[in-house]
Amino acid sequence: MVSVGDDAPDFTAPLADGSVNSFTLSEHLDEAPLVLAFFPAAFTGTCTTEMCTFRDRMANFEDIGATVYGISIDTPFTLNEFRDQNDLNFGLISDTNRELVDAYDVSMDFADLGVRNVAKRAVFVVDGDGTVTYEWVSDDPGVEPDYEAVAEAAEDARK
Repeated sequence: MVSVGDDAPDFTAPLADGSVNSFTLSEHLDEAPLVLAFFPAAFTGTCTTEMCTFRDRMANFEDIGATVYGISIDTPFTLNEFRDQNDLNFGLISDTNRELVDAYDVSMDFADLGVRNVAKRAVFVVDGDGTVTYEWVSDDPGVEPDYEAVAEAAEDARK
């Protein structure tokens, strides 16, 4: 698993930001600290609550110069609809090939539903050097991150 002090695994994936663009982590380090918020699936209860909480707290992240990105295995088209329906003011990264959940080692299965290799609910903060400065991973998809701890970690990553 990716841990604090590790280099964040670099990746290129589709970014749903109202359009569909390509996003490469190493090309966005100037936006650091970066908050990478992995979530299992768009349009599900806890995931919607989590992404809307990040939306509602965006001013706090913007005040400290942090940039938030949500990441799930949904297609970029689904993620754009999810953004639209929930007025999300940040980009969502599509990991349909499951490369990010594998690289960050945050994959889980919902075996009883027949759904495999989705993202665990996890948050990583990456500083301008590409180093992971905060990590939180939950084995329980019903648990949300401590948003204050994420904001504090993002603020600390600026230093």
